[in-house]
Parts: sequence; structure tokens; C-alpha cells
Amino acid sequence: MAGTTTRRPAGGRRLAPALLCVAIMGLGALAVVSGQTIIYSRGQNVAPAFEGWEQNPDGSFNLVFGYMNRNMDEHVHVPVGPDNKLEPGDVDQGQPTYFLPRRNRYVFRVRVPHDFGENEVVWTLTSKGKTEQAYGSLKLDYVIDDLLRMKDLGGLGVKDIERRNQTPEVRIEDAAARTVRVGEPLSLTAVAQDDGIPEPKPAASRVPINYNAWGLRVAWFVYRGEGDNVSFEPQQFKVYTDYRGNSPWSPGWTPPPVPADGRYPVTATFAEPGDYTLRVMAHDGGLIDNADVNVTVME
Repeated sequence: MAGTTTRRPAGGRRLAPALLCVAIMGLGALAVVSGQTIIYSRGQNVAPAFEGWEQNPDGSFNLVFGYMNRNMDEHVHVPVGPDNKLEPGDVDQGQPTYFLPRRNRYVFRVRVPHDFGENEVVWTLTSKGKTEQAYGSLKLDYVIDDLLRMKDLGGLGVKDIERRNQTPEVRIEDAAARTVRVGEPLSLTAVAQDDGIPEPKPAASRVPINYNAWGLRVAWFVYRGEGDNVSFEPQQFKVYTDYRGNSPWSPGWTPPPVPADGRYPVTATFAEPGDYTLRVMAHDGGLIDNADVNVTVME
């Protein structure tokens, strides 16, 4: 993508073939892919990433950030504070606190004024004992637009009709803030619409896969809070890269049929009290729209 300021972890090493089975059997936390390359199941940190910037109609700019969770399976929770902060300004500028596995792109935006100039916004993230930073700026080589996003996420934009693709739209019915008790089901409904571009296309039937499936898909997930305390009914597909199943990157995965009324209901149940943000993502294979609902969970 446009860029990232994160460093390669010391743990991201290669092992000789004779050592692979020993490492896997001894640690139980490694997965082997692509020959000798090692991907950790858990225990690794999350690295913030600066994706690039975009200009708004009023002349202001958005600095767009994502992240790389270096684990294949572990979801990492880092509350806003000294270990998860943006600077300058308020340490809380909309960043996630519940980090899904692998590379998650175009996750949140930080709006800066038209005269931001050569200043920077720095996202500092400390997890698993490692601190890494991403530096958001308006350097010319970091500019992004829809065409770049489509190529990056889904390999779209080669054909003229693909270049006419518009971002899906999603909203959440009723209030954007809810209160519920532990164990009490919370009913939520998202409404999504899309222009039908690109036409639905399953993910490739082999791995590695460069891009995800095409066509509108909508899923709920935890954006903030300890996500291990939240369950969804019906179960949602994964919104991150996972070739092993139930993911738009899985071989042959196809977007579910779009409901005639465009409504996507879900029931969320919380096992522990606290403050959570649930996000619903509408993704057509190249462009993304999100909507959030904040939930206060009481005993």
C-alpha cells in the first residue's frame, strides 16, 4: 500500500525445514505457509500503519490509518491510553482498541485542517511488550483515492466499468448509542445498499490469494472493547484475511445473497460489563463503508 512506518519484528524469522516440526510441536503457536516462512498464531504485537491521505471537499484532509496484527489467530485488545494513543491532540481520535488478526486496511480517519502543511499525526501502539508508531503526513507520495483503494483491496480498476464503482453505503437503524445488561441479547439492524459494481465473483480457488471476493458483503464485528466477551447471532464471517475458511479470502468464498430489503439484523450478547463499539462493514471487494454503534453494558 501507500506506506507504513512499522518495523519488521525480531520474531519474524525463518527456520530451516528440519526445525519446522520441532518449533510447531514445541510451541504450538506457529503456522507454516509458503515454504519456510513462519506465521505466528499468537503472541506477536500489533503494528500501526499509515495508509495515506485524501482531501475533503471543504479543503481539509483525512489521514487514513490501518494496522497489521502479526498473529494469525489472536485478537489483541489495547485500550485507548498510554499504549494506544494519537498525538498531537486528544489521545482518542477514533482508533480501534480491538485488533483483528492480520492486515486490516483503511480502518479509521483523522481529519486535519487545510493548513496542516508539513505537520504529522503519530499513532503510538504498544502491545506484547513492543512499541511501534505510524506517522501520518501530507507527503505527496501518500495520496490515495478510490482507484488506488480498489486496486489495493480487490485488484479492481482494470476495466472501465470497474472504475465507475461507487462506495457502498451502510447505516444502523435507531440510536447510535445503546445500553444493555450482561447476558441480555441486543438486537441491531444495519441497512446497506450498493451500485452492483463489481458483479459478484468468488475468491480464487487456490492459495495464496492476492485479493478477496467481489460483490457486496456486510458483517458485524467488535471495534472497541474486549471482543472475546461478545458473541453474534447469526455468526458473522471474518472481515480479515484468513485463507482457512469463513473469510472473503478463503478459496471459493462467495458473498451471500443481498437481502431484498437491504437489512442485515444481528443479535449481540455481552458476557462482561463495559463500554464497547460494534462496527458493521459494507464491502464490495474494493471499497468500504462502516457504521458504528456504542454499547454500554451493565451488570
